[in-house]
Amino acid sequence: MKKDDVILKVENVSKQYRLGTIGTGTISHDLNRFFARIRGKEDPYLKIGETNDRSKKGKTEYVWALKDINFEVKRGEVLGIIGKNGAGKSTLLKILSKVTGPTTGSIKSKGGIASLLEVGTGFHPEMTGKENIFLNGAILGMTKKEIESKFDEIVHFSGCERYIDTPVKRYSSGMKVRLAFAVAAFLEPDILVVDEVLAVGDAEFQKKAIGKMQDISNTDGRTVLFVSHDMGAIQNLCSRLLVLGNGTVVFNGSVEEGIKKYITDNTKKEKFSNTIKGVRINKVAILQNNESIKILQVFSKFEFFLEFEFLKHIPAVITIEFIIRDVFGKQITTISTYLDGIIFQPRSKKVQVTAEVMNGLGFNEGEYILDILLKDNDFYIFSKTLTFNLINNKEVTGYNLQLETAHGNVYVPHKFKIDN
Repeated sequence: MKKDDVILKVENVSKQYRLGTIGTGTISHDLNRFFARIRGKEDPYLKIGETNDRSKKGKTEYVWALKDINFEVKRGEVLGIIGKNGAGKSTLLKILSKVTGPTTGSIKSKGGIASLLEVGTGFHPEMTGKENIFLNGAILGMTKKEIESKFDEIVHFSGCERYIDTPVKRYSSGMKVRLAFAVAAFLEPDILVVDEVLAVGDAEFQKKAIGKMQDISNTDGRTVLFVSHDMGAIQNLCSRLLVLGNGTVVFNGSVEEGIKKYITDNTKKEKFSNTIKGVRINKVAILQNNESIKILQVFSKFEFFLEFEFLKHIPAVITIEFIIRDVFGKQITTISTYLDGIIFQPRSKKVQVTAEVMNGLGFNEGEYILDILLKDNDFYIFSKTLTFNLINNKEVTGYNLQLETAHGNVYVPHKFKIDN
């Protein structure tokens, strides 16, 4: 088999729903469709329907969850699929997995497809983990002997050895995901379809799962379709990216360009509220060589600068925190006077704070958000005070980050300077 063979081809696939109903919802509409079909005419309800934009109230009950989707996937390719909630990702995967059919269009595939769409998908709750492994293997067309040859690997990878003879209905959601992924990956389908369900598992298992998917593609030459909101996982795993927006393909190409397109289209440029409960922020900036910047090279030294003012009373003690999040709101790190053991007692209303980040940031490239938290007897949370982009023009590799959960996912060496 050639690795550049097209193993999956999606042509003009669309999926229409009528909100709140099964079928068309009325006997008259169902009969209209039936008679149009037997006369060889087009379904009359395909001519109506609105784009799947969940943020707007529609004028019709008919909605196109997907509209005119076209793409090809080659053997051994890992295709990432991203998009905001409601973009049509899960609907597309359900159609590819033959859980539901398209309203129009066609899908041509070679070989078996194994899907991991939702927690517990494909498992019979009354059957044990062991019985479900054999059931899923049989569905994929494998013989009992072939399944037995993979059984020990599946159980070991899932980490469910102790409970393999327990009914699946007794499993936690994490255990179900572990076993389901192990079954789907080790029973050697030609195409592995993985939805966001991996987010249920712990960090250790997510790392194992991504490593296994890389092996499936690179070593075994099998194809993976991977949906995730984790841009780090998408960058590490995928060779190409499909971006969906309101049920249509808005980008099909390189992973780097696709992520930039997605972030640009979906990040709202909002001006933060600089006054909360008698505390006002006068200035927030990222400084490098005393100049304000918005683009940082990884591991380049810089400073966070903050000037704020008490408009009413001066508290006895206040905590100051710089919180860095990714564009999806996930906390990456916190630079905090409290966590550093600094007890700051302000003497005047105006305060200037500098947090020097000596070794810079070793995160993935992309856009990040800075929140400010001030705390005395109350919390003052200033969200999205600024955004900045992290780039790696110098192709720095071998990131070695210290992990410390109190600070978020990553600890960043820093030093505070406070002027009051």
